[in-house]
Amino acid sequence: MQIPTNLLSGKKILLGVTGSIAAYKSLELLRLYIKAGADVRVIMTPAAKKFVAPLSFEALSRNKVLDDTNESWADDFNHIKMALWADLFVIAPVTANTIAKLANGIADSILTQCALAYPGMKLIAPSANTNMIHNPMIQASQKMLAIANYEIIATQTKELACQVTGDGAMAEPLEIFWHSARNLLQSDFWTDRRVIVTGGGTIEKLDDVRTISNRSSGKMASALATALFLRGADVNLIATRFEGDLPASIHTIDVESSDEMGEYLTDSIRIAKKGKLSKPSLIHDEPIALIQKEPYLFMAAAVSDYVPVHPQNGKLKKEMLGEHWNIAMKQNVDLLATCNKEGIKTIAFKAETDPSVATQNAQNLLERKGVNAVCLNIINEGNPFGSDSNRIDFITAEGSVSLPTNDKLTLSLQLLDEAARV
Repeated sequence: MQIPTNLLSGKKILLGVTGSIAAYKSLELLRLYIKAGADVRVIMTPAAKKFVAPLSFEALSRNKVLDDTNESWADDFNHIKMALWADLFVIAPVTANTIAKLANGIADSILTQCALAYPGMKLIAPSANTNMIHNPMIQASQKMLAIANYEIIATQTKELACQVTGDGAMAEPLEIFWHSARNLLQSDFWTDRRVIVTGGGTIEKLDDVRTISNRSSGKMASALATALFLRGADVNLIATRFEGDLPASIHTIDVESSDEMGEYLTDSIRIAKKGKLSKPSLIHDEPIALIQKEPYLFMAAAVSDYVPVHPQNGKLKKEMLGEHWNIAMKQNVDLLATCNKEGIKTIAFKAETDPSVATQNAQNLLERKGVNAVCLNIINEGNPFGSDSNRIDFITAEGSVSLPTNDKLTLSLQLLDEAARV
């Protein structure tokens, strides 16, 4: 998915790097921050400098690296001023040694001193051998950090540097980037709100080999789900096609037919309306509050209007079908019209090719299908199916707002601002 160059414009990120073999991946993470428009400063421990030279980080960030040898109190190049400067403090990778120090308030390096001085949320991405990361002392330290303004980005299971396959590898740089962006961009309105997004064109079976579908790429739904994740929502994406590199925390359901999408949509709406228990307390191990925000449904899927009357098992042979194959079709169930929309704000998507009737058709849909708003997308040569950009008219009973052509993630973030007002 294309990351907008202004996604993190004006945001200030402090990136801490400790002595792990995964330190080289922090260069890619830094590149993602810079590409998204953030201003980044880097702090390195002495051990980190054994893996990657500070010059590499300086070349990418265009800022001098702070380490234990060059702290200055004549200007702002010190652990107090640096901590006050940042909007977000990320430590990636963080070793088992540093995890234990952070949990016990030990400040024996410039990085751990910054961590003590930084009052806001701190993201850490552990990297360690499997036995080290699962050591009871390190597990206990992570639990302590989780209640002390630290968010821990889960490790992954893969072949480690020690040539053992197991848990302990640092999360991928893009996943750390998404979590960082979520912390910087989340809004009170969307945070912890349950949201369902449908996307892609449904795929209807003719036989076990052949299908009928449409040209919807699913890119807009994936971008919308990502935007909702960045705003803090609890997202469930039901789709036939997905963009690559989605945030791993987005719950995805891969479907094919409209029947399958309808079944999961019904269940998802029922669950979304139940509300959500807050995270359990690590001390009492019980949920401590009920978060009850009205859920949202974004119906961006292109559901087939007609489906085959007699889908067949096996593969139909040409010899049996003959020179012409007349496929009997029947009108499909309208998922948007028939789903239970009571107690859930519903935003429909409508694609049109004739601009002379597009707006009227979208306005008719508002009342006919009982939705709160319609996102009108006019398909033409400048705005084709499957493109990485889009434009939308956001239409409600009160009026219309035109959202000009933009990359789909930026457009989705703008769309959410409008949807919050319906």
